[in-house]
Amino acid sequence: MADFRSDTVTKPSKAMLEAMSSAEVGDDVYGDDPTVNALEARVAKMFGKESAIFTPTGSLANQLAIRTLVKPGEELLAEANSHIVRAELGAAATFSGITTRTWKSENGIVKFNEVLEMLSPNAGPYLVSTKAIAIENTHNFGGGGVQSIYEIERLREESARVDVKMHLDGARIWNAHIASGTTFLDYGKNFDTISVCFSKGLGAPIGSAMLSNNELVSEARVWRKRYGAGMRQVGYLAAAANYALDNNISRLTQDHQRAMAIANACSSAAPSTIEPENVKTNIVALDLSKLSISAPELNLQLKEVGILTGALGPNFLRVVTHLDITDLDMEKILKILPDLLKRALVA
Repeated sequence: MADFRSDTVTKPSKAMLEAMSSAEVGDDVYGDDPTVNALEARVAKMFGKESAIFTPTGSLANQLAIRTLVKPGEELLAEANSHIVRAELGAAATFSGITTRTWKSENGIVKFNEVLEMLSPNAGPYLVSTKAIAIENTHNFGGGGVQSIYEIERLREESARVDVKMHLDGARIWNAHIASGTTFLDYGKNFDTISVCFSKGLGAPIGSAMLSNNELVSEARVWRKRYGAGMRQVGYLAAAANYALDNNISRLTQDHQRAMAIANACSSAAPSTIEPENVKTNIVALDLSKLSISAPELNLQLKEVGILTGALGPNFLRVVTHLDITDLDMEKILKILPDLLKRALVA
């Protein structure tokens, strides 16, 4: 199978496995795992933060971050199709008592004025007060769109005036960095908390991190344990993340080029399905609403010929490139997917 469902489906390379097997480990709940400690210090420094905490999932990293910024009954603002809102199963409300209000933007791309219009930082005793804003970069359900650092900086400047904090869901911040050239430090200085993922795009089997100052990370450690996510000799996984940071960031350019090739082929076959200029990273989001086939139907047709994609709604088919995609996989999808789209267009 040519697996284009997500960049999470990658398997560790031989070199990554060797790095994992030779890792020096200890009990991380006691703070005794040197490989975890080194990874946390490293990734915090990359973004100009004081501390970091290693987590098994990106969702947990996000949830630890926002619960340190927003108390129960207070408000988090986020884009309507962001991962925190759509793909974390109501965790902010379930575990932290956080109320969420959303704005809708084209392809998930933030315009700071749209967010500022929603701010309610000091709503008094009878209304909900805004305490934090979450920005996703790249934006998953927006087709891997890259947020403008200008918009982020303007939003940071204005929200700071009223003491509203900012969280970066940076699961694919590596892709945003490669696509835009914006440095990790420039991202880091605009957010109070950051989550990053090592298993999306970078090829590690498991692992994310939440970054912030010492105080908030210390609080997050308590909640990680409380949520049942204290880990023991987890340095074997941290070693994979370190290997990924060493070797797999710059190669993301290839994933972006392959995604653009798929987007161009699909646009040529069925122009209504995608605008290639919107494809900035490794996600191709196809809109099938004007075709005579649904996303689940097309997904099944592709599976029958050995291509796995993701049907994320009745008309939304997602194709994601990653480091385990081969030249043969690309030849297959570039031949078959446009042909199926063209048939659905004329049916």
